[in-house]
Amino acid sequence: MRNAIIFLFLLFVTSVFSQDTGYNVSSYLTAGTKAPKTHYIGEAWLNAIIHDDAELGYNITTATFKANSTLDWHKHSSAQVLIIVAGEAYYQEKGNAPIILKEGDVIKCVKDVEHWHSSTKTSDVTYLALYGGDQPTTWTEVVTQEYYDEVALKLKKQ
Repeated sequence: MRNAIIFLFLLFVTSVFSQDTGYNVSSYLTAGTKAPKTHYIGEAWLNAIIHDDAELGYNITTATFKANSTLDWHKHSSAQVLIIVAGEAYYQEKGNAPIILKEGDVIKCVKDVEHWHSSTKTSDVTYLALYGGDQPTTWTEVVTQEYYDEVALKLKKQ
């Protein structure tokens, strides 16, 4: 009888602490959904962690690009921050040389500055993108496979 009482007590305590608390919890580790084939080459997944939150005033999205995948040139109506959480990426702003970003790197994409970012030729990349939610991304120019390959070759030699 004593064991039955202890068991029921533990069952009760466990159920109390495992109930839905009403918190809205999401994870940047979730891959998300495959992105539609627009404005990029390769394979990409997007996970809108926080989107259109009026109280915060910004969005947080996890993006994962398979190796040899790139976004086109684009700009944002507000600053964007990229936090590389896994893998390696290429990043370039219009008029500047491309660079390699690695896991742990954080870069600010300045408002209205054209740029592109991607995975590298040999590494997938996952990053968190933090950005304002007022206006959609403005796509400006295609990053061709040839240009992407030239950047990859140039950065490999450095």
